[in-house]
Amino acid sequence: MRLLALLPLLVLAGCAGCEEADPSGLAGAVTVDGSSTVFPLAEAVAEEFMRDHSGVRITVGASGTGGGFDKFARGETDASNASRVVKAEELERLRASGVRFIEIPVAYDGIAVVTHPASDWVECLTTDELRRIWEPESAVETWADVRAGFPAVPIALYGPGTDSGTYDYFTEAITGEEGASRTDYTASEADNVLVQGVSGEEGSLAFFGLAYVAENPDRLKVLGVDSGDGCVVPTPQTVQSGEYAPLARVEFVYVNAAEADRNEALDAYVRFFLRMAGPLATEVGAVPLSDEAYRLATERYHSRATGSLFAGRVGTRVVDVLTTATESAALRAATR
Repeated sequence: MRLLALLPLLVLAGCAGCEEADPSGLAGAVTVDGSSTVFPLAEAVAEEFMRDHSGVRITVGASGTGGGFDKFARGETDASNASRVVKAEELERLRASGVRFIEIPVAYDGIAVVTHPASDWVECLTTDELRRIWEPESAVETWADVRAGFPAVPIALYGPGTDSGTYDYFTEAITGEEGASRTDYTASEADNVLVQGVSGEEGSLAFFGLAYVAENPDRLKVLGVDSGDGCVVPTPQTVQSGEYAPLARVEFVYVNAAEADRNEALDAYVRFFLRMAGPLATEVGAVPLSDEAYRLATERYHSRATGSLFAGRVGTRVVDVLTTATESAALRAATR
């Protein structure tokens, strides 16, 4: 009898440290890949989600926006993170492979231009100076080539690889043509590798997502950018307002619509992402959208509205695009 009385205690002791069971009973797997810039936010959301849903396993990769879309089109992932809108050729591949997607804006980001903390001669660069540094066949080799009065210190350049949405966006905004860039720089799809390179070499210069600056405030010096209206430093406020032009942009998650209907774990993860993107964006160094933008994005996801609203748009406020789409959908429904 005494042994029977002790059984509940023995069971509890044997389960000390066990994860609490998910009362919802939700189970399954979700595979996500894509932008290294969106990765910190997507990873934070996944970790929070799995903390409450022990039966779900979410894998988040960071092969770059372009690499992520390649996997997405091949059906290897359920969702694709992107630091730019889907390209025309990517849309064609997705159509050809039968992947219908829901495009969800989740945050803003600024592409930060950074240098080594010891580079005390520079605080701000103009977009023209950035163009001369990064354009194909650039003759800029030292800081003295950039501006009179700068020292003849060699510029060691670091930047994202060609599969990166950050690379695509930066080259289009600065050199005037997507993918048009000098090639003699150290490239990596892993932004932490770029941080390590810049922080270890005086005279270095790089560009990458603002989130990685927030994680390494003492290892990097953030430069302002002057596009003609004065120098602007990237901050959550200047990115959200669009003042940090032309290097403020939108971050997206593209969700396979058919998988969202079939995979309950994926559907729950996306819904959770839309609820938590705002507060978690602030924690990881991204810039949250407005509450209204998240509300409209959530409506778009719930209605399973597929296709791209943002393709071909640069610098447009998210809430404006979503509002216009909602009004157009309501008008079409009213006239049927």
